[in-house]
Amino acid sequence: MTTTMPSLAIQQMATAKTCRFCGIGLQRTFVDLGMSPLCETYLSPADLNCGETYYPLHVYVCDKCFLVQLDEYESAENIFSDYAYFSSYSNSWLKHADNYCAKMHARFGLDEESFVVEVASNDGYLLQYFVQRDVPVLGIEPAANVARVAVEKGVPTLVRFFGAELAEELAVEGRCADLVLGNNVLAQVPDLNDFVEGLKILLKPEGVLTLEFPHLLQLIRLNEFDTIYHEHFSYFSLLTTIKIMEVHGLKVFDVEELRSHGGSLRVYACRAESRTHPIEPNVRKVLTDETQAGLDEMAGYDSFAQQVKETKFALVDFLLSAAMQGEKVVGYGAPGKSATLLHYCGIGKDLIEYTVDRSPYKQGRFLPGSRIPIYQPDRIQETKPRYVVILPWNLKDEIMEQLQYIREWGGSFVVPIPKVTVY
Repeated sequence: MTTTMPSLAIQQMATAKTCRFCGIGLQRTFVDLGMSPLCETYLSPADLNCGETYYPLHVYVCDKCFLVQLDEYESAENIFSDYAYFSSYSNSWLKHADNYCAKMHARFGLDEESFVVEVASNDGYLLQYFVQRDVPVLGIEPAANVARVAVEKGVPTLVRFFGAELAEELAVEGRCADLVLGNNVLAQVPDLNDFVEGLKILLKPEGVLTLEFPHLLQLIRLNEFDTIYHEHFSYFSLLTTIKIMEVHGLKVFDVEELRSHGGSLRVYACRAESRTHPIEPNVRKVLTDETQAGLDEMAGYDSFAQQVKETKFALVDFLLSAAMQGEKVVGYGAPGKSATLLHYCGIGKDLIEYTVDRSPYKQGRFLPGSRIPIYQPDRIQETKPRYVVILPWNLKDEIMEQLQYIREWGGSFVVPIPKVTVY
């Protein structure tokens, strides 16, 4: 027996969602990327005869606070407790981390009497550089398999999810921090208000908070739709970030525009009552850029979905032409963003034969959904493909330098975002 729901009931179900920050109902679609599995669920050979769960990638924008967001289809515990991403496999990201530590050390006078806490500290990729400078640290990382690597590097790490409750525990123990940082974690938090409240609790009265996250303005400008996936619950402008911080008693006093991850912000904040950190001109500059792009009104969000369609058509057209000409096309990298790109564009092993990755954790496994096999990087030298599609396009310069040898047989690189480009 089949039951058909009235169209009005279906519409009500589709719109009965509320903003995870301000709580009003969500009505406006930012972009709908169809269905996709969780991006970090790499399959083993034994999994290939089993099904996979797909979830909607329907992204909304809040009419009130302009927070761009996805529903929470899987709990953070299920996604992050055993994680496949290890930050230390990117040389450029390690350099970025070292430069950050040097800058914070100098700007805020950190020394052996200071205390630094990183939330979502991964494999100790960043805190190791504070340890080298004799600055006491604590990492907080929910993925036990990743945290284990950090401990082996000499980075003390607490295997817990972060929120107000844990922050209160640390505060009671006298472990508030001079510097609290979180790189690429704010987007991965389903309970946004609890998380930000915890950050404030963890700060000393004159402590500093820094957060890095992909900049929504650049996501729109550069068409970075593949950075949208289920592990990223929210997407931030500075406009919205300031609203969130203010509600929780924090003041944004500085911001840097970074090239990492396709264009990110590094936001500096402190307790609202602090008089140590005046608001820097960079804050006004970025806010002006966002308002000029229309991010303070709904019109600024309307054209993104059409841009995404055009990129999809161009990439599929390129890969189909290469296949018809008998050219071998492979991938480089197995980043989380590849799941969104491949599923939205309908790309499988018929168009990209395999991909490679430096992470031993991913080698010998298969990309979720598309089931494209993941090999060691040496596979490219062995098979000599005509085209190598760089899936972590934000690292294209580093990867192209590593793989210059493909020029020996006439190989070329393909970068899919912001538009298909052959190098």
